[in-house]
Amino acid sequence: MAGLFITFEGGEGAGKTTVLQSISEQLLNKGYDIVTTREPGGIRIAERIRNIILTPEHEEMDGRTEALLYAAARRQHLVEKILPALDENKIVLCDRFIDSSLAYQGYARGLGIEDVWQMNQFAIQDAMPDLTLFFDIEPEAGLKRIAANKDRERNRLDLEVLSFHQKVYEAYHLLVKKFPERIKVIQANQPLQRVEEETMSQIIAFLKNKSFY
Repeated sequence: MAGLFITFEGGEGAGKTTVLQSISEQLLNKGYDIVTTREPGGIRIAERIRNIILTPEHEEMDGRTEALLYAAARRQHLVEKILPALDENKIVLCDRFIDSSLAYQGYARGLGIEDVWQMNQFAIQDAMPDLTLFFDIEPEAGLKRIAANKDRERNRLDLEVLSFHQKVYEAYHLLVKKFPERIKVIQANQPLQRVEEETMSQIIAFLKNKSFY
């Protein structure tokens, strides 16, 4: 892989999707070859799996089924879109990747971070992000943002109880401690412009370090 793989992570309502789009435009304007994508989704098969996972009507879905579906979508997304872009020396900005599975299914669902990690190793074959940005916001504040945004789609995870989202938040902080070289924290409970500035600063510093700037 010659390109760079950057992932955006966080709980519901963290604002990472909005920031990713803005950062993508800024980097494109600077002349970088950028590919933006999301998980689950990004390509046809994975988008169909996304619909199965996130449809609110699928309340009966088992936690292990959920984790396996995420891993399956991730595998297809990786081989069909992410790896080819990296081979072409592009910068891939991805809305969620393996850390979401570790936080949501591994920790919040109680499946075990290590078990979900091993499951995903089969799917990704060590294709880890070069840089991960964690958008840090308290679950209560994130959910309040969602409630105020009438245009945002409501998915099955949005409807989970507060304690579930608090576990997701705890999990991300555990992952920050586990992977401090890869995961950098962005304080997301700030005005959007400030969040974008912090994000861009982290990415530019990383690109300079990798001689991409």
